[in-house]
Amino acid sequence: MAFYLFLLLAGAIVGFFSGLLGIGGGILMFPLLLYLPPLFGFHLIGVKNITGLTMIQGFFASLSAMLFYHRHSLVNKPLVLTLGLSLFLSSLTGSFVSKVVPDKPLLFIFAGLALTASVMMLIPRSYAKDELTEDKVTFHKPAAVVLGVTLGFLIGMVGQGGAFIIIPLLLYVLKIPLRVALGSTLAIGLFSSSAGLVGKIATGQVPFQMAAALLIGAIPSARLGGVVGKKTKTQYLRWILALIIIGTAVKIWMDIFK
Repeated sequence: MAFYLFLLLAGAIVGFFSGLLGIGGGILMFPLLLYLPPLFGFHLIGVKNITGLTMIQGFFASLSAMLFYHRHSLVNKPLVLTLGLSLFLSSLTGSFVSKVVPDKPLLFIFAGLALTASVMMLIPRSYAKDELTEDKVTFHKPAAVVLGVTLGFLIGMVGQGGAFIIIPLLLYVLKIPLRVALGSTLAIGLFSSSAGLVGKIATGQVPFQMAAALLIGAIPSARLGGVVGKKTKTQYLRWILALIIIGTAVKIWMDIFK
């Protein structure tokens, strides 16, 4: 019972940050489920099960928060369809391939993506256009397709919706305003996480009782995070996201090289 209460609280915490920062939550959920259970006297959760849990939590938390952002005209549909559809098939492929990949390489891939995102989030940027709504946003479609296909396979392997790396790419490569980037990333994450989730379920990598506890906490708190995020200055959101990504990357790389 105590273990499932821990999962419920974990889902609520990660769900809140999903709504606040436009992320599915995998960048937080993965290390949380990997490192915290032993500290509280619970049994270890296998990496493959963690990737399945992060996929299912990311899908439903993204859906809950995305509906809030959509009501405020912060989800750009052409961007979502272009990047989301290109992510879908490659993420599905990656999730199936992950079944035969050992845990250590999966951790290396996840750590490499987190490191890349960390470096990008430290690049100085202007906040002048961050309050624009989605109808005023344009982007380079071929670049979005290339990004989607490349990223999809990798994030499908490590059980991530991929928001932690998609957001920096939207900000610095496609030049999308921050609030639209957050809202659109939640919708894009539905494509990648649904594809990856199909593969994780089909290969038996999702423990459903544990997933149910996570979702009970994550879904309502994701909407709350969206409300708070809408009222928070974009420069603060950027630095909160950067600190989370950097902290996670540092921790994982330290453990890999122990």
